[in-house]
Amino acid sequence: MPPNPERPRRPKRRSASGLPVIGWREWAALPEFGVPWIKVKVDSGARSSSLHAFGLKKFKRNGSSWVRFQIHPVQRSSKEAVEVEAEVLEYRAVRSSNGEVTRRPAIVTEVELLGKRWPIELTLASRDEMGFRMLLGREAIRNRFLIDTGSSFYGGRRVKKRKPAK
Repeated sequence: MPPNPERPRRPKRRSASGLPVIGWREWAALPEFGVPWIKVKVDSGARSSSLHAFGLKKFKRNGSSWVRFQIHPVQRSSKEAVEVEAEVLEYRAVRSSNGEVTRRPAIVTEVELLGKRWPIELTLASRDEMGFRMLLGREAIRNRFLIDTGSSFYGGRRVKKRKPAK
């Protein structure tokens, strides 16, 4: 993710183990989906990562299971939608924070955070009622980052486009 020239980056912190430090919420990119910015909640209590997806349609391509879905990358806004297709890795039973178990498609895509880019597994779920459109679970960050639970946005902040003054 390119650094934002309008908001200076926080100096990179490294832990005693040498791992870079991230906050409990960060801006990340999903480059294979054409999503340069999505606010993620870094959730060490969640094993897997999850992405808000809607309009989910299952289909077959060359004998494999695929899904087509849309993403609202901007938190608390449904104005911008990105349509995505991805091969289904598997279907998983996932227990939500309220204890309800649902069967969700899991896909693999790349995520980019603090200049690092790596593949992660994402389960697709309706997160319309949740505060964040994406959760970055502990499997995705294991051996890559340590979390500073009292801070946010070590990778910088996304600058909102301002409407021109009338």
